[in-house]
Amino acid sequence: MQRLTISIDDELAADFDAFVAQRGYGNRSEAVRDLIRARLEAEREVTDPDTHCVASLSFVYDHHQRALAERLAEHQHEHHDLTVAAMHVHLDHENCLETVVLQGGTQAVRHFAAAITAEPGVRHGSLNVVTMEPAEPHAHAGHRHLKPRY
Repeated sequence: MQRLTISIDDELAADFDAFVAQRGYGNRSEAVRDLIRARLEAEREVTDPDTHCVASLSFVYDHHQRALAERLAEHQHEHHDLTVAAMHVHLDHENCLETVVLQGGTQAVRHFAAAITAEPGVRHGSLNVVTMEPAEPHAHAGHRHLKPRY
């Protein structure tokens, strides 16, 4: 582990301390590490088109929308190589929440999420992406293990 020393102005330090407290970090270092990780991963995703990721796509949709549930299920079946699992929640008489866990190429995952959230009747959608890299090879072959870079 390396120690870094930085200097920032008082107003920025006060705002950062408020951020640290609001998010419940135990200290500034943990918050700085998370911010650096997030920025490096965002940059990596842009500069490396071959990145892989794990992701969760959550969306709310109107289940009364004609054939929407079938179209959403069809998207998932067409991309079974990306779709790991799905959870479906009935929110009220009209709205459902679905969360789909995805794994695969980052560009393919983003394309899949865009197709889902563009469907008429999908009201809200949010994709959370964590870029990954291949883990060390292992004894039981047949599938790939991924790990976070940092």
